[in-house]
Amino acid sequence: MNLRIGFTSGIWTSSERVRDLRDLVLAAERLGFDSVWAGEAYGNDALTPLAWAAAQTTRVRLGTSVLQMPTRSPAAVAMAAASLDLLSGGRFELGLGTSGPQVAEGLHGQRFERPLALTRDYVAIVRTALRREIVEHRGEVLTVPLPGGPGKALRLMIAPTQQRIPIHLAANGPRSMELAGEIADGIIPTMLTPDGVRRAWEHVRRGADRTGRPLDDFAITVTMKLVIDPDPEAARDRARPYLARLIGGMGSREQNFYNDAVARAGFGDEAREIRTRYLGGDRVGAVAAVTDEVVRAFCLAGSPTEVAQRMDEYRVAGATRLIVASLADGLEREMEQLEMVAELVGLDAATG
Repeated sequence: MNLRIGFTSGIWTSSERVRDLRDLVLAAERLGFDSVWAGEAYGNDALTPLAWAAAQTTRVRLGTSVLQMPTRSPAAVAMAAASLDLLSGGRFELGLGTSGPQVAEGLHGQRFERPLALTRDYVAIVRTALRREIVEHRGEVLTVPLPGGPGKALRLMIAPTQQRIPIHLAANGPRSMELAGEIADGIIPTMLTPDGVRRAWEHVRRGADRTGRPLDDFAITVTMKLVIDPDPEAARDRARPYLARLIGGMGSREQNFYNDAVARAGFGDEAREIRTRYLGGDRVGAVAAVTDEVVRAFCLAGSPTEVAQRMDEYRVAGATRLIVASLADGLEREMEQLEMVAELVGLDAATG
C-alpha cells in the first residue's frame, strides 16, 4: 500500500505565520506532497486558507482536518464544499468532526449531545445536497426543512466538479470508526499509533459489513507533528511541550479527547500524570512527564533514520496518508523539514 504524504500548517498564531503560508504550500506542491490541509479550533477557520491555497496551486488536493460540525449547518458545509471543489478544479476533500463540549457549547452555543446521531444525520444531509437532490431529512437529531413553518425543501444551485467529494470523519472511538465504515470515505483520528491503525481497520470493516459496502478506496489519515534532527534527543525535547499542552491542557480534567486517545494507546499512567501536572499549574513537570515512548508514539520526532522507519511502520499498518506539521522554528527550517520528508519517502515532484 502506498503512503500518501500531506502537509498542514496548523493553527495560525501570528502574522508572520500567515506570511509563511504561501511559501510552505507552494513547497509542498513542488516537492510532490499529495495534499494540503487546514483545521480549526477557535482561531482561524479551515475553509478560508484552502480557498486561498486553491488559487496558489494546480495539483495538490485540499482538505479540511477538520471542519467543526457545530459551527455550520450541513447545508452551509455542502455549499462551501461545492464552491471549493469548483474553484480548485475538483481537488477538495471534506473532513468533519463534532469538536468538543468546550468549543461547541462555550464558543458556539450548541449543545454537545448525541455526537454519533448528529454525525449520521449531518453526513446524510451533506451528501444529499452535494448530489443536488432536494434536501429533505427527518433524522434523530436534524430535521430539514423544519416542520410547521414557511421553510421550503431546496436543492443547491451549484454542483461540485467531483462526482463524489470524499468525506472523512474525525473518528476516535470504536463506535465512531464503525459509523465511518458505514457512511464515510475515510477517517482522520486523533493520536493514532500504528497499532491503532490496525485496530481502526477492524472497527471500520465491522461498520462496512453492516451495509455490505466495499472499502477499496477508504482512507485512514494520520496527522503527525514533525521534528527531524540529527540529534534525536533534541528532536524529542522539541516535541515534549507540544504534547504536554495537548495531552494535559486541551479540555477539562473530565474530558480531553487527546488525553483519552493516549490512554487508549496504552499510556494511561502517563496521560494522567501529564494532565494532573498541567492543570495543576506545573507546566515544567508536565513537559518532563512526556516520556520518550510517548513522543515516539505520537510524533515523528527523531533522526532522519528514525523518522523514516516510523513512517514506514504506519504504511505497513495500513495508514493511507500521513499529514505532517512541522514543529521547527522559522520558515527556513520548516522548509528544510519538508524537503527531508520528501527525500525520506521518495516523493516524485512530477506526480505527487
